[in-house]
Amino acid sequence: MTPARLLPARRRRARTAVAALAAGLLLLAAPAASAVPAHPAAPAALSEAADPAGPPPLTDGFGLTQVGTATGSATNFVITVTTPQVAGQHTIRILLPADYAQHPERRYPVLYFLHGASDNPSDPALAYPALTAAQSMITVIPDGGLRGWYTDWLDQGTAAGAQNWETFHLNQVLPFVDANLRTRTDRAHRAVGGLSMGGFGALHYAQDRPELFGQVLTMSGANDLSTDEMILRGAVVAMLTNAGTVLCGPSDGRPCGFDYGPTVSSDAIFGTPYPVFNADWRWNAADPASRLALLAHTGIAVYTGNGNGNPADMEFWAEGTAKRVKDRLDALKLPYHYVDYGDGTGWGADCHGGHTAGCWAQDLVDYVPRLEAAFAAAP
Repeated sequence: MTPARLLPARRRRARTAVAALAAGLLLLAAPAASAVPAHPAAPAALSEAADPAGPPPLTDGFGLTQVGTATGSATNFVITVTTPQVAGQHTIRILLPADYAQHPERRYPVLYFLHGASDNPSDPALAYPALTAAQSMITVIPDGGLRGWYTDWLDQGTAAGAQNWETFHLNQVLPFVDANLRTRTDRAHRAVGGLSMGGFGALHYAQDRPELFGQVLTMSGANDLSTDEMILRGAVVAMLTNAGTVLCGPSDGRPCGFDYGPTVSSDAIFGTPYPVFNADWRWNAADPASRLALLAHTGIAVYTGNGNGNPADMEFWAEGTAKRVKDRLDALKLPYHYVDYGDGTGWGADCHGGHTAGCWAQDLVDYVPRLEAAFAAAP
């Protein structure tokens, strides 16, 4: 077949893909139904009682400068930092084992836990009970932005300013934590996990830097950005372009939950999302589901519900990506821990199968003991 005959077919496929993308813009533009509000919460000092012992002092470094004082307790606290890599101020929540101060000779493994879109570590609700109850590991919850997507954006010249999230986390936050806290610094004692947008981030980081992380967790994750999941591409584009703000109507004094910050181009993070003549190659290159072979020596855990079969619930789409990840891991003959709790029956009192904090809290009840056991078994 000649190129001239191929062109109409390609155009038809492109139109179909664009239509799918447009259908997803408003459907999945809504913030994840999580335990935190749609916009950054008030400073943690306003919502958490101070502990007389206070958080341990941390020293600036690796491009991070602390702003103000840490807030919270000695084992559950928030610091605020600035960095040239990402515009603005950014919170980092740190959870220490209860006996951290009593054992100055002990070093601990670390879980880097990545939040979803619209979340902010300043909200205490992100310190899920299973994380605060952990006795043998440190948990670090860094700010990933309302729609940072755990990536160094392709376009650094947008109204949002510098957006080098991957550099911020892996080249700055990680060594900052290792320098200031008693951590185990080998990959066998370091994990990365996340929910929703953070599920993508966890897989993305573990695949980009396999020398850093020995375990990876994705809960209700955006695990597939390929053309197999144009609906998820649509969700990312909606966040960038604030397409959902038309649904907010007249202001009642509250911020619009569909406003993710300065409006930027749909191409800002991964270039054009439209699959025309392979113009979307950066999206495909970042797609976690197609890069699973990079996790050959990494412990993998995947959790999902089914959104009760409702396409208006983001979990409906998350389940599709989770199943695709499972199928590809099976094809690669890689071991993994996989849980599909369906409509949430039997999966905690507050899980009903949706894209909600009640399900994620139960995911962590199941996962954290497994992770601590894996850390303990590592040499």
